[in-house]
Amino acid sequence: MVIKQKEIGIYIHIPFCARKCFYCDFVSYANKEEKISDYINAITYEIESFAKEFSNDYIVTTIYIGGGTPSSIESTYIVSIIKELNKNYNIQSNAEITIEVNPGTVTRKKLQDYKKAGINRLSIGLQSTNDYLLKEIGRIHTYEQFLDVYSMAREVGFSNINVDLMIALPNQTMEILEDSLNKVVLLNPEHISVYSLILEEGTKLDDLISKGKLELVDEELERKMYWKVKNMLQENGYKHYEISNFAKKGYESKHNLNCWEQKEYVGFGVSAHSYYNKTRYSNTESIDQYIKKQTDKTIHEIQKPEDEQKEYMMLGLRKIDGICISSFKNKFSKNPIYMFRKELEKLVKEELLEIDLNYIKLTNKGIDLANLVWQEFI
Repeated sequence: MVIKQKEIGIYIHIPFCARKCFYCDFVSYANKEEKISDYINAITYEIESFAKEFSNDYIVTTIYIGGGTPSSIESTYIVSIIKELNKNYNIQSNAEITIEVNPGTVTRKKLQDYKKAGINRLSIGLQSTNDYLLKEIGRIHTYEQFLDVYSMAREVGFSNINVDLMIALPNQTMEILEDSLNKVVLLNPEHISVYSLILEEGTKLDDLISKGKLELVDEELERKMYWKVKNMLQENGYKHYEISNFAKKGYESKHNLNCWEQKEYVGFGVSAHSYYNKTRYSNTESIDQYIKKQTDKTIHEIQKPEDEQKEYMMLGLRKIDGICISSFKNKFSKNPIYMFRKELEKLVKEELLEIDLNYIKLTNKGIDLANLVWQEFI
């Protein structure tokens, strides 16, 4: 009898940046180049250590290298991490392997090294095609530099590229947004992610806005921008498959989809989060502490069955197609319609959810008020 292996993803956190963007509150650092070598050694050690307790029942189907700005460090470090993963884990031959890159930190040589190492998906941080806006939010690059990276990536042979955009930026108008969308669509990337700016406390942008030097767009304009994005991208052949994500057919982000479908993943690096054996835990947020000791973990949750089921609902309702009722039954041997009848009845009555024969999904109104929907399952 053939035992089917369980799928798992791996996340690698590279916290180094050329400069921290004004809106960023991720665990990332500028001007800490002296720590890069020790940090990569620490990640290598963590990868090896975890492999000793890792079950052979698993096959790695996705690897995601994020940050920070992974492309800001030498590509030899990235290549060594990929080699270490291949040495220690059973990685599927057609695994999706993504790296985040930023214009201003990428060279043709780096892209060639990534490709040769087996990385087959790029996620390029653009945010806007408007140079004035890019400068205002602390990006280190221009639109022209993005175009250079994009064309280099195609020349090197990358056939699966995501472009990140942002909406609701200070001084961003609907016209500026439409211009960005038109320019990006003309490039025909396989995937486009569009995130609304969230003002995080303690960031430089928060400071600029509190001092009156910049002004946020209002919520009504932000929602109009969101629906403009949705309509324009759908008209141009992109499927809206998750709240913030659009893809050509077959190019949905497997790594992120697996997270929204509650599949397991393991994170390596400072502040990296994991979901393994029904336990959610994370590494320290101190780079110095991480370099000294990689085995310290903070456990956030050991899931009981009811916690797992509620989370499955919350994560699944990020997807535009929603939750497949039969998939829920297969996983938990329970009917979500019966289990969550009170929550579902309330949300359907408020026109935030709709239910058909086999799916529970957000309505258009529910997309706008998604946080209210997810809160019902927390």
